[in-house]
Amino acid sequence: MQRSLPLWVGALFSLLSHAALAVQGDEAPFVTTPLNAVKRMLTLAGTGPDDVVYDLGSGDGRIVIAAARDFGAQGVGVEIDPGLIKISKFNARKEGVAEQTRFLHADLFDMDYSAATVVTMFLRDDVNMRLQPRLWKQLKPGSKVVTYRYGMGDLVPVHDEMLDGERIRLWVVPAQSGE
Repeated sequence: MQRSLPLWVGALFSLLSHAALAVQGDEAPFVTTPLNAVKRMLTLAGTGPDDVVYDLGSGDGRIVIAAARDFGAQGVGVEIDPGLIKISKFNARKEGVAEQTRFLHADLFDMDYSAATVVTMFLRDDVNMRLQPRLWKQLKPGSKVVTYRYGMGDLVPVHDEMLDGERIRLWVVPAQSGE
């Protein structure tokens, strides 16, 4: 009975988080990234042990956890929903990567991303476009940004592919232009 309690608690957190999002009319509702897309995004970015992966709107933590577990990277999830952060931390402990991961309760537009070498996003186009100038200003040249489903307006990615009917796009942050 005790072994099933954490799963039940996790399910309850998930249910409450979804209910809270529905009530709040959240700008970026929690929708999970399919696991095959998670793997492809991290592979496309060339993720490895020297990387720090930031997942913006990290939801249940699956991208951050996969980056740590499957690619040896450090992972940081940025999430506004405290219930989803609890789920993410639970999932990271369950997968044995709690030491390689952090989950921050923060607004995406108030974050410092300068430590990231890879940024992943499953956010709407308009949110991506609002974040893009901040990312390009803060990330080091050569850092990778990977999006699932949505793009960044007219900004042309260096790679664009379809996976199970959804787009995965990759951008590489250019050298600062001195503007």
